[in-house]
Amino acid sequence: MNKLTALLCLAVLGLACVFLAAEDVNVIVVDWSLGASSIDYRNVIVNTISSGQAVAAFINWVNEVAGASPVMYHIVGHGFGGHQAGIIGRNVNGNIAYITALDPAFIGWVSHPDRFDARDGQYTEVIHTNYGINGYLADLGDVDFYPNGGISMPGCNSHACDHARSYFYFAESITSGGFTGRQCINYFAAIMGTCDLLPGRLQMGGLMPKNGRSGVYLLETNAAPPFSQG
Repeated sequence: MNKLTALLCLAVLGLACVFLAAEDVNVIVVDWSLGASSIDYRNVIVNTISSGQAVAAFINWVNEVAGASPVMYHIVGHGFGGHQAGIIGRNVNGNIAYITALDPAFIGWVSHPDRFDARDGQYTEVIHTNYGINGYLADLGDVDFYPNGGISMPGCNSHACDHARSYFYFAESITSGGFTGRQCINYFAAIMGTCDLLPGRLQMGGLMPKNGRSGVYLLETNAAPPFSQG
């Protein structure tokens, strides 16, 4: 366990092959499909929290037995799993190196004390692709990316597709990089697409954390793979 470990929450299980193809890594997948299958969002939120705490306890045990360190982990979650990734991070002994929340869920989380927080890891990144509908309507991480303004994605004709795009953008960022964002004054500027005043540039996603970076970033994507415009 002395190499990078990617911990993937439910809806991003397909990223296991992406990580393994890109780097020599350990991969842990979290299947909490039974807890996520309720049609009552209140039950799903409760299960998100309890399963996240259980995974954190497992990681603490693994680290103790194997001598692994939390600085070797990258946790990734989508939707409810985005908040779950943060819950895992804040309940692990020590600081997780890198947490990525892919369009973390909106409904039920607006004022919830267990929602994703920038302090859940050493570096936290959020990719917003359907804000205010399926995805959270505000900045949550050290760095928040708003591809195409964060709500309606090129090539999509449904909110479900918009919500899922965060997953596909992140997967492509692991395999081929790209996705260079322009820094915005705030998320209102990102939503409006008016982010040309600041000089900052930052690549979205990828294998490595960008420790010390913060802020809001806007970028444009293509309607079909390859999604990155560079």
